[in-house]
Order: sequence, then C-alpha cells, then structure tokens
Amino acid sequence: MNINQLIEYSRSQNCSDIHITQEGEIAIRRFGKLAKMDQRFSMEELEDLIYQMFDEKQAKAFTDGQDLDFSYETPGKIRCRVNAYHQRGSHAACLRIMGDRVPTFESLRLPMVIKKFADLPRGLVLVTGPTGSGKSTTLASLIDYINASRAEHIITIEDPIEYMYTPGVSTIHQREIGRDVDSFAGALRSALREDPDVILVGEMRDFETISAAITAAETGHLVFSTLHTTGAADTVNRIIDVFPPHSQNQIRTQLASVLEGVVTQNLIPLADGTGRIAATEIMVCNDAVSNLIRSDKTYQIDSHMQTGQKEGMHTLNMDLKTLVRGGKITREMAIKRSNNPDELMKEI
Repeated sequence: MNINQLIEYSRSQNCSDIHITQEGEIAIRRFGKLAKMDQRFSMEELEDLIYQMFDEKQAKAFTDGQDLDFSYETPGKIRCRVNAYHQRGSHAACLRIMGDRVPTFESLRLPMVIKKFADLPRGLVLVTGPTGSGKSTTLASLIDYINASRAEHIITIEDPIEYMYTPGVSTIHQREIGRDVDSFAGALRSALREDPDVILVGEMRDFETISAAITAAETGHLVFSTLHTTGAADTVNRIIDVFPPHSQNQIRTQLASVLEGVVTQNLIPLADGTGRIAATEIMVCNDAVSNLIRSDKTYQIDSHMQTGQKEGMHTLNMDLKTLVRGGKITREMAIKRSNNPDELMKEI
C-alpha cells in the first residue's frame, strides 16, 4: 500500500484523519472515533509512506529535524492537510482529508444567519471552536459563496492551503505560509497594499496577527478568521487579553467597532452513528453587544444571545438542546460537548 492508496481507502470509508506512526500501526478517524487498521507495517514501510508526500526540500528539512505543515494532493485529486513530526526518536504524520469540493451551507446544515456575514461590506467575523470542529470548512463555504455571488478581490492566508476555489465572479489569490509568505501578520500587512475586498486569515495565533486583522477590518475590509475558543464571550476575552494591560481599553473600543459576529461550532456524532452534525453558537454584534464589549461586561453576552433569537443568535446550549430533542444527538454527547454542562443537564 502506498500513500495514495491509503488516502483513497480512508476517503472511501468516510474518514476525516489518518495517523501514521513508526510503531507499526496506522489509525483512522471516522465520524469522530479513532480506530486502528488491522494491517501491520514495518517501521521502514511507515517511514516510506511519510516520505512519499515530501518534495526534495521538505524531505531535507524533515530529515534535519523540522516538523512540517503542508498540503498534499493525490493523483486522484484528494487533498490533505498534513503535519509531519518527530516522536520518541522516530517519525509520525497526521493527515486531515479535505473534501473534493467546497461544501455548501445547505450540505453543512449551518444556520442561514451565517450566510449574512458573507454579505457584509466590512468588519471582522470569527469562526471558533476546538481542533477538528470544521472551522476551515465553514470559512471555505463563506468564501465560495462570495466568489459565486459578487465581484470582489479575495485574499486568503492559510497554513497550509486547504480548499482550492474554482474561478467565479471574484478574483481569488491564495497565499500559503512558508511557501508564499513567512507569517500571517506579514501577509496581512502586505494584503493591505494589494487592493483586497475580503481577507481570510487561517488563524489568529498571536498578538501581531490579531492586531493586523483588527486594523484590516478598521480600514474597510471584510476579514474572516478563526480562534480556538469555546464561546463568544471567551473569544472576545481571548482577543483582549492578548494585548498589554495599558492598551486593553483601546482594543475594547476598536473591537466593539469592527466585530460583526462570532460563530462557535462543535462537530458532534449523530445518534444513529452515520456521521456528524455541527452544533453552533451565534453572536451577532449589535449595538447592545458592542456596548458590552466596550464597557468590559462580556459576562453578559450569553444573556443577550439567549434573548436575541430574532437576529439569529443562540447559545451553544440552546442548539444542543434542539439537537437532542430532535433526536439528532444523544443527551450524553450533548452534555459532554457543552461549555456549560450543569446548566444543560437541567434542561434536557
């Protein structure tokens, strides 16, 4: 079995991830559950699987001890996001299998209010959640919708590039960290001189990137990005806490003026075991929410989401409760994935 055959087999089994380790095993994740393949491999065979994905430059860097993030595409056009790394003196790799095309909002079963964020002329929209919650896919569907609906200049900054967009009415330039540009922050600063209308930042990892993203939104661009946070209030606090104490009041004011919405999502196995569904939390940054951010009262954001359903807002627990009552997910799984399980247990 070569690497392309392994990826093709995993795709045929509806797997999302492949784990290769030099301990003789390969594990695959299907609908959120990890299982080991029956076939055993030698250390040499597994090392060869990893090196089959490298070009010459990557092979040298990996042999020299570097971890690598990159995208890999099979001859059958199956794209993977790959992290190759070292552990216990040997080699390992994790492959995230990407869809062969950007999924639509309807196929993702996302709330339609999220599509409204794509129609905004400017501002900052954040998609948050734990690793593997589908943030990149949701952002890709937003970009693809814009690409199909209006003529804009879209710049994406990714690490690595995951989805390839087909030509539409927009002009899209995709930049990859490590290949086209050194960093998210550097690419953002450069993007402001490239006449963009829409900017996608794969992840806001540090102070420089967060600061540059807010500046881009302030200067009239529509900016999308992600954070590994578990709720709207947590997201706002995380951004503010990145800045030094003496400038936090200023950043609250800036964030309140540019933030348009926060989508938090979590992929949860369906009760019948046939797949996964996204449970979401939606915050629309209306005047009331902006005032809460500006006045350092983010602890009240959850209450506003609970009463803001007419604007498309809801908390994660509200969506989990709906999914349980609709028979989509189990009560146990909802409680496990809740960011406030004690409150949820009283309601379902």
